[in-house]
Amino acid sequence: MKGRGCWDTTSLRSFCSSGCLNKFKKDDSGDDDEATTPADKSELHYTLKNLSLKLDDLSTCNDLIAKHGAALQRSLTELDGLKIPSESGEKLKAVNERATLFRITSNAMINACRDFLELAEIHSRKWQRALQYEQEQRVHLEETIEQLAKQHNSLERAFRSAPGRPANPSKGFIEGSLLTPKGEDSEEDEDTEYFDAMEDSTSFITVITEAKEDRKAEGSTGTSSVDWSSADNVLDGASLVPKGSSKVKRRVRIPNKPNYSLNLWSIMKNCIGRELSRIPMPVNFNEPLSMLQRLTEDLEYHHLLDKAVHCTSSVEQMCLVAAFSVSSYSTTVHRIAKPFNPMLGETFELDRLDDMGLRSLCEQVSHHPPSAAHYVFSKHGWSLWQEITISSKFRGKYISIMPLGAIHLEFQASGNHYVWRKSTSTVHNIIVGKLWIDQSGDIEIVNHKTNDRCQLKFLPYSYFSKEAARKVTGVVSDSQGKAHYVLSGSWDEQMECSKVVHSSPSSPSSDGKQKTVYQTLSAKLLWKKYPLPENAENMYYFSELALTLNEHEEGVAPTDSRLRPDQRLMEKGCWDEANTEKQRLEEKQRLSRRRRLEACGPGSSCSSEEAEKEADAYTPLWFEKRLDPLTGEMACVYKGGYWEAKEKQDWHMCPNIF
Repeated sequence: MKGRGCWDTTSLRSFCSSGCLNKFKKDDSGDDDEATTPADKSELHYTLKNLSLKLDDLSTCNDLIAKHGAALQRSLTELDGLKIPSESGEKLKAVNERATLFRITSNAMINACRDFLELAEIHSRKWQRALQYEQEQRVHLEETIEQLAKQHNSLERAFRSAPGRPANPSKGFIEGSLLTPKGEDSEEDEDTEYFDAMEDSTSFITVITEAKEDRKAEGSTGTSSVDWSSADNVLDGASLVPKGSSKVKRRVRIPNKPNYSLNLWSIMKNCIGRELSRIPMPVNFNEPLSMLQRLTEDLEYHHLLDKAVHCTSSVEQMCLVAAFSVSSYSTTVHRIAKPFNPMLGETFELDRLDDMGLRSLCEQVSHHPPSAAHYVFSKHGWSLWQEITISSKFRGKYISIMPLGAIHLEFQASGNHYVWRKSTSTVHNIIVGKLWIDQSGDIEIVNHKTNDRCQLKFLPYSYFSKEAARKVTGVVSDSQGKAHYVLSGSWDEQMECSKVVHSSPSSPSSDGKQKTVYQTLSAKLLWKKYPLPENAENMYYFSELALTLNEHEEGVAPTDSRLRPDQRLMEKGCWDEANTEKQRLEEKQRLSRRRRLEACGPGSSCSSEEAEKEADAYTPLWFEKRLDPLTGEMACVYKGGYWEAKEKQDWHMCPNIF
């Protein structure tokens, strides 16, 4: 009996150590950047299979405990029946009592294990059915979306080829009503749907009049004539400023884009509803510039702000500031590729005091969510700063890109301080058809010194709209709400302003709506887009400034985007090597995050949520968080030190991110 018991106990111990008592090891990627892949699905099935095996092991252990418990009880009963000395009888009685307690405890554990097994088996079958159902629904949804996209594409082609269609559909953009931003806390990006606009979207009517008629109607004095004449000189010359002649010879071309084919839908179908900044993409979807460099491209038409410095009237100055804000979108019309997501701590400088009269610095101050701080100083008397957080979602047919954060512009001489936010960008035809981009939404520019305002409206494209594609309209008004200028144009070509001489309400329309009628002088050109360089279509449609942004420069910080290896390899046309290098950099960044997370691990007093926040936290080198008194938000502002460090070539404080 004893020998048989030893053999069974050994086999049970061996069995449990090899199966039932083994623990799963959690896969710690250190970041949630990775999308669901076939490998992930395979791992899920493997995990479910292992769980099922462990349940079988537990059931076997349950049976073995019951079997050996009963055998032990029988053996003790047999011993109790033998004739043994009284002293041994007392010990045997104590052993028997302990065995009885063991039997009771074992029975309780067996019952608990049985209940657990029954529940686990029920829920296992339930979750397997649910998983199978979700997989079938996902496949069905993918097929439905692809079919709908093809049908939509066919309808578009049929509509465009219909007789009597006047507009050029190649200039068409978004089909929808105008979006009105509701601030950074808006949930609009989750639920917004686009509808075909069947009526004129502009909220006012403009009537052009002659200057002489205007002065008679207004009873204007000589002073007002002088003011308008002065504005005429400033605003007329705004669009005619030639590009700066650089003392440094800069490159005018980059290697042609390789002709690599890639099925966009094969990757994007796994990203519906997800935040795109958390999904690793091959460089095939990128252009060889980082988001920091794209942010710097906003300065291409800096001469508008240089000209605005000399405006004596704040409403005239507002016209030029509005034109500058619109000009930043002109480079996006053909740029459907995404820029590289900067590494945490990555920087980009633009030191162009000699030819552009400015110095610009960007730093990536957050990785999740991706956020970049930007500061510009101009020797002509203005400075600009912003912290922009990019939120992007894939909706199945289009991608919405929502830049969040306020842009500040201050003119030192007058103290005029302007604040505005960017509009929503949308990339269409993700599944089928040619990709195209549109801008939509309202932008309000506020001069916080004078309380002058400019309301800009980016009209979304609609097949049935009477408006021109990419149209932008706006009204500049003073602190009393009186309109002074009407702005019009397109975000990809030019902007004009017209001086308002009289305004009145129109007659109500059939639906009861009333528009304002502005009587204006002839329009003055504020801004006109520079033509693209020769062969731009093979160079990612880069502008002349964009072509120079990734050009190698000596003396920049070791964290500068120009030194990023995967981006450089892509620019050279080595896309396979660039993808390999991109994976290395992303894994290096994940490893850094894991180390920060371990620093707030079990040994610290941090909760798991606090540890996650601490791991994502980053202390910028050149910017610091401060409360913005105008917006009431926390934002990163330049704290100084970068250009002094560059002059000394002292970069010891910079992290090794590449």
